Amino acid sequence: MAEISGRGGQLDFSSSQITGIKSWTLSHSLDMLDTTDFDNGQATNSPRVFTPGLSTWSGTFEGFKDGVPQVLSYTSAAAIKLYESQTASQFWTGSAFITEVNETTAVDGTVDVTYTFQGTGELTKPAA
Repeated sequence: MAEISGRGGQLDFSSSQITGIKSWTLSHSLDMLDTTDFDNGQATNSPRVFTPGLSTWSGTFEGFKDGVPQVLSYTSAAAIKLYESQTASQFWTGSAFITEVNETTAVDGTVDVTYTFQGTGELTKPAA
């Protein structure tokens, strides 16, 4: 399997490409519910028993501040597309809320902005 270059990655939020973005992260997880009962726990060193619960996804994106920072809504969810590469079919898509914005300024660096988002509803994975 060939590696994929992140060069050409992109992020769209609320149907607009967010400019200046240099990286993004995406985390998705599944709650595991402990369903161990008295019958399961009879033997010494009995293993616990689990069943899948709810899933969640969230992430961050960061980039360079270029003029006025992007104004992204906190109050309503918006469509988000996270492109992995220059391949048109390789993107994650869903709906997310912006939950936090952090700006970093250093005397020897650029002004950077990091956005944190929380997904709501289904996350659609990239095509092959």
